[in-house]
Amino acid sequence: MTPLHNFFSGPWRAVPVLGVTQILAWGGIYYTPVLIVPLIAREHGWSMSFAMGGFSFALLAAGLAAPYVGRSIDRFGGHVVMTIGSLLGALGLVLITVADNRIAYVAVWILLGVALSASLYDAAFASLGRIFSAAARRPITALTLAGGFASTVGWPATHFLTEAVGWRGTYWIYAALLLVIAAPLHAFLLPRDRVEASAPPAAGAKPPDRVLPARGAPFILVAAGFAIYAFVPSGLAAHLLAIFSRAGIDGDTVVLIGALFGPAQVGARVVEFAFGRNLHPLWIARIALTTLLAAFVMIGVLGIATPVAATFAVLFGGANGLITIARGAVPLALFGAAGYGRLMGRLAFPFLMVQAAAPLVMAVVVDRASDAAALAMASAFAAVGLVCFVVIRRPR
Repeated sequence: MTPLHNFFSGPWRAVPVLGVTQILAWGGIYYTPVLIVPLIAREHGWSMSFAMGGFSFALLAAGLAAPYVGRSIDRFGGHVVMTIGSLLGALGLVLITVADNRIAYVAVWILLGVALSASLYDAAFASLGRIFSAAARRPITALTLAGGFASTVGWPATHFLTEAVGWRGTYWIYAALLLVIAAPLHAFLLPRDRVEASAPPAAGAKPPDRVLPARGAPFILVAAGFAIYAFVPSGLAAHLLAIFSRAGIDGDTVVLIGALFGPAQVGARVVEFAFGRNLHPLWIARIALTTLLAAFVMIGVLGIATPVAATFAVLFGGANGLITIARGAVPLALFGAAGYGRLMGRLAFPFLMVQAAAPLVMAVVVDRASDAAALAMASAFAAVGLVCFVVIRRPR
């Protein structure tokens, strides 16, 4: 177990620093559209599909920028790249409050997408990989514990702020938080040195595990596994609560069921942090996706009732919490720490592309087929993702 004082001194201070900035970036940029975009659409007289389409453009821009962000973190460090990401995020949130025409609106979301690419988990994992090298798995897991609270904090805060100061005031407040808290934390407190540079391995230490080349079938399977999985949380985040409502669960109960997702993520990550250190990250991914498939089977067999929906939310949240850890730990374990930032950027590109497309695809299936068909499609994506991770063989 890492001593508590290490989180405030030395390289481990990266974890609380990034924990705070992840909550600000996720809460201020990523989780706000579901509550604020309807207000923007109504004020400007735009359709919801166009207004929410701006966020899809942001995710596409994030995917396109991800490889460049990863390479830049390898070269310059997270203290440079993530600072720029926070500043771009603050600028974008200010500009969106004055973007009164469609072209400007989409352009601002593209800017915010670049900011997301340099601010969220992929950039944070790349920064931890640069700092801790092959020992980054534990810091990555610790960071996801803090990040798991982003939705729990972000949605209620956004709801309160929009009621108190309106959507423009809300975005101004989030911009100020990114400018005066996140950017300085990245710039001045995020460690700049690599651990191995100041602490060479002791004589007689265990040699590092062998790694695979980050190309060919192993890389394709890892990229495909995570990208295919990305369809599930992105599609369900946009439609799951509405599906539960159409199944007859009342609105207040649906909101309570949705609130179970965040704590379930954090709970699964706590279990992994406490007991999973000797388990290869591939098994973390396999266990997570098996759990998720079991949840889909349960809801398919038992139907959508309140206890079943609540159990599904808990299992889904726990699985997603573990997959988030695996996204950082599997590439590190299989391909090594050399060029880890560039590797994370390459993996983020297909992940974000699928993430951007999933809500629209799910909407088409819901409209033209049924809610059951949409859930079956999501479960099929989870099954294919599991197959990818089962087929991968760790280096011997």
